[in-house]
Amino acid sequence: MFALIFENKEKNCRLNLKCDPIIAENLREQHEAVQPGYHMNKKHWNTITLDGSLSDEDVYVMIDHSYEMVIQSLPKRVRESLAES
Repeated sequence: MFALIFENKEKNCRLNLKCDPIIAENLREQHEAVQPGYHMNKKHWNTITLDGSLSDEDVYVMIDHSYEMVIQSLPKRVRESLAES
């Protein structure tokens, strides 16, 4: 799992993404919309509030980073099978 989406009609959507701990801290310092992971390991997960304060490109980069972090932790044969599909 590399992402969780929380939808709330009364508030902005939130997205939990896995992140390298050093990068996670930097993002939290730079962006109010990036907080420690809600109901997740606070060291390895960020919660991004999709309130328009981050560009789409910034969010896509964070999603790609999360996906890559998870893929790199998989066994080699699983990574290779994903690359084939």
